[in-house]
Amino acid sequence: MSITTQIIEQNETYGAHNYHPLPVVIEKAEGVWVHDVEGKKYMDCLAAYSAVNQGHCHPRLLKVLTDQAARCTLTSRAFHNDQLGPFCAELAAFCGKEAVLPMNTGAEAVETAIKLVRRWGYDVKGIGEDQAEIIVCDGNFHGRTTTIVGFSSEADYQRGFGPFTPGFKLVPYGDFEAFAAAITDNTCAFLVEPIQGEAGVVVPKEGYLRQVADLCKQKKVLLVADEIQSGFGRTGRKFACELEGVEPDVLIVGKAAAGGFYPVSAVLADRVLMDLFKPGDHGSTFGGNPLGAAVAREALKILTEEKLVERSAELGTYLMGKLQDIDSPHVDLVRGVGLWIGIVLKPSAGGARRFCEALMGEGLLCKETHENVIRIAPPLVITREEVDWALTRLERVLKMD
Repeated sequence: MSITTQIIEQNETYGAHNYHPLPVVIEKAEGVWVHDVEGKKYMDCLAAYSAVNQGHCHPRLLKVLTDQAARCTLTSRAFHNDQLGPFCAELAAFCGKEAVLPMNTGAEAVETAIKLVRRWGYDVKGIGEDQAEIIVCDGNFHGRTTTIVGFSSEADYQRGFGPFTPGFKLVPYGDFEAFAAAITDNTCAFLVEPIQGEAGVVVPKEGYLRQVADLCKQKKVLLVADEIQSGFGRTGRKFACELEGVEPDVLIVGKAAAGGFYPVSAVLADRVLMDLFKPGDHGSTFGGNPLGAAVAREALKILTEEKLVERSAELGTYLMGKLQDIDSPHVDLVRGVGLWIGIVLKPSAGGARRFCEALMGEGLLCKETHENVIRIAPPLVITREEVDWALTRLERVLKMD
């Protein structure tokens, strides 16, 4: 029995069956490359759902992690620590906001944002008690808590988990008229992904986000941008909202915030909003811990100093153009922004899973989403030569029978 088979069988026997991973067991990673337990090398074109934008095992992050781990890892928020203040200041400056509430996972940050905008709805907008509504979009993916899956439009995410939290209203993604019609006096916020990642890298029509932002201001509705996947350079901008010059009232970040070394997320807003939280209203034992804060500070510096946002814009345009030029009988369209691309397959293609398995055989790790989309999202440290290496294999697989 191979090591791969042994480890997969252990996982199948003792682990929960809540994922359907490709049959590869990774033991080592660096930059855009990973190695399995059999010694085979692969290019990672998922980047842990954009959590490793800075590349796997970046040496600067490794050094900060080990140095900080030797000094202090956790204090809880019962005390201050020497990394949290600088982290909040640097993240606020990077994101253009006045205040930061640090958490750990993306779902925690989304839950935090929900609490914040509801509090604003009651204390500032004057919505009646327990009547606040948040508008969300079909195809959304904001996390896996019971509250969040309760406003998903995917039946599989909800089955067997109800009853769900009320107060959410679904509208079609990218449909400005539907959004406008859904606003009532009880609407406190619009929670939206500027680009939907889990739905298959769905990009709304040009001008949509700008229209939405303008109407939110007019109607006194908070615009909440979930940039957990789209943020930190993935789209060729620091944040996807910048593609249309939009500044959300509340910004949610995570994943690449700490370069894959540690779970770090945050909610950002200006002080007038964030100060609605008083001591005891919200918290997290690990949120803002010195280990995560130190790593996240260095992760931000890497994005800037290595010009990874600019690289994403340049190589994303190049990769998109090359993919669109591939003459494949299976491809319906190629969509995306920056180094975040979805290859949408025709119904006749037989699903994206078989293509991802074939790409794995070629040394390229991708992941299917929504059955018919191949998601391409390599670490932003990828080079032009590595993009060309990937394109050769993508073209070969996309042209297979």
